[in-house]
Parts: sequence; C-alpha cells; structure tokens
Amino acid sequence: MRGKTVVVTAIAGVTALVAAACGGSGNSKAQGATPPVTSGPAGGAQNPKAAPVKEPIIIAFGGDTHFEGHLRARLANPETALGPIAAQLKRADLAMVNLETAITTGGTPAPGKAFTFRAPPSAFTALRGAGVDVTSMANNHGMDFMEEGLRDSLAAIRRARFPVVGIGRNADEAYRPYRVTVKGNRIAIVGATQVLDDHLIEAWSATDTKGGLASAKNVPRMMQAVKEARKGADVVIVHLHWGQELKACPLPRQQELAKQLVAAGADIVVGGHAHVPLGGGYMNGKYIHYGMGNFVFSSASGQTANSGVLLLRVQDGKVTADKWKPARISGGIPIPMTGAAAAAELKRWNGLRGCTGLTARP
Repeated sequence: MRGKTVVVTAIAGVTALVAAACGGSGNSKAQGATPPVTSGPAGGAQNPKAAPVKEPIIIAFGGDTHFEGHLRARLANPETALGPIAAQLKRADLAMVNLETAITTGGTPAPGKAFTFRAPPSAFTALRGAGVDVTSMANNHGMDFMEEGLRDSLAAIRRARFPVVGIGRNADEAYRPYRVTVKGNRIAIVGATQVLDDHLIEAWSATDTKGGLASAKNVPRMMQAVKEARKGADVVIVHLHWGQELKACPLPRQQELAKQLVAAGADIVVGGHAHVPLGGGYMNGKYIHYGMGNFVFSSASGQTANSGVLLLRVQDGKVTADKWKPARISGGIPIPMTGAAAAAELKRWNGLRGCTGLTARP
C-alpha cells in the first residue's frame, strides 16, 4: 500500500482531517505497521505477526467507478487513470471504491438490462496506481456478462492479486471478509449488494454450490458474515450497494439494514448506487454513509456529477471524526473542488444528513 502519513488536528473544538505529506518518496501507507495480513479471493494469509500498538488511521472511500466509453483509454496510463483525485486516496492509510463493472472482454450481456458495463483486467492496475487498496464488486453490474464474465473476473482478481470483496466462486468466498492490518489496526471488510434486478437475483447470487455476488437481500447470511468478520478484528467495515437511483434520502430498507449490521458488529457501513451523494453520520457511535455517488463514471452530468471522497479517522476501533472532500466530475473524472465552491457543496452535503436519522458527531 502506497501513500503518506495522515495527520489529524483539532481546531476550535471541531476535529478536522488534514492530509500532511511526509518527506521523501515511496512511503508505505501502512508506515510503521506490521506487514498486512490478508485473506480473500485475491490470496492467502501473508506474514502473520503480532500487531504493534495501534495508531490512528485515515480510511478513504470513493463511490461508483467504472471505465466505460471514453474512460477506457485512460487505462493506458494507470498512474493517472483516476486523475487528480488519486492524491487524496494515496494520502489515506487505506482507500476503497466500488468497482461497478464486470472484468472481462467476453461473455454474454445479461438479458433485459439497459446498461451493461465491462472493463479489461488493467482496471485493477489503474486502481492500484491511484492508491486504491481494496474494492467491492458486489453491485448490479458486477455480473453484467453472466457466468463467463464471472469466471473472467475471478481469474483477473487472482492474477492481479488485488483485494476484492463481495464476489466469489461460492457464498463462502463472496461473503468472506478481506482482512488487513494497518498501523496495528486489524481491519475486516465485507462487501454485498442490496440491489439486483429481480429476474437476475437467482443467477447472480452466490450460493454454497454456485459462484456469484454476496447478496444483502439474504439478511441472515449478511449477519453471519459480519459476526464472522468481527472475530479477531478491531474495525469491521461493510460496503454495500443499496438505495434508489437519484434519491438523496435513504430508503427504509437501508435504514433497517444499517441497524441490523451495527447490531451484528459493524463499525462502518458505507455504500453507493444512487448516482448522487447521500448523507452520512453516526448511529450508536458507529459511522453510516448511505451513498457516495458516482466517482469515476463516464455518463455523470448535472446532479450525478456531484462527487467526493469520504475520510474517516479511526482510533482504537472507533470512528472519531469524518470529513467529506467535495469533487465535481468532469469528463468522467472527479476533480477536487476548492474555495467557495467547495464550501458551498460541503454545506449542501451536510444538509443531506437531515433525512437520515443520523447524528453529526459520534
């Protein structure tokens, strides 16, 4: 994992997240931490060691990402494929996005879908080059090219050794958490989707005997996944695809699922799908974000071009501060906002919390 140390300061009683660059180059995101212990579809356990004293860390989240249309050409230059927003991802200790596409050059388009997305395996190289450390493919485009596309996606994940959650050769693999230790913090990440086309639910949902996506529609299986992730973890993150397109307030089913996930042991619940940002905040001391909007998305325009990076400060297993860094998508790429425009968008974003039932502070 690449990046630079993130410094947190308190100003006038309000915790602010400040990314400060260290001297030198090539610094590890997990600087000062033990080598990460990872598991999941991307590979087996590595370098298990006793964890050192836990340090505060910054986790960054971006929204829905694909490489459709004119964005495909950006894969030729992986280090710049995500544009200037990558600097924010690289400075975080851990960064995650939703990869809303099948990773295949073949397969048969899913029947009855207006839009089907796919990208070549170089998408993983682009994510890594932009500072992304883990992604979820549990969404309503993760199997757009059906079983052959799933096989290709899983093969690409194995070859790239890129951490991916929410997809697998069977249910155990699809619901299995990605585990990584960052600066002494043992993190477990589960991915799942609450959004699936009705006629594709059976074909796309992973089971004990069939590959596919982790479905959040199966609530008991989700609770089991979170409880399993909780074992041996300091921080449990659940990344969900949920909500209703273009609706800026969470649906009752999102709010109910969030409560259930927190009760099962989730510390952070984040997600997307609506193509517009939703509000975020705290529920019983745990952080919930109902939708981060588009991130790298070829068709974004108007309200669907509102974007940003969510930064969460985690200390001793708890989210102690959060910050939204607004961006505006231009040409499919999120461009960080500055000055008065950023302040106005941040104020608007904070107002989205009003319909969530969440609080602004832990």
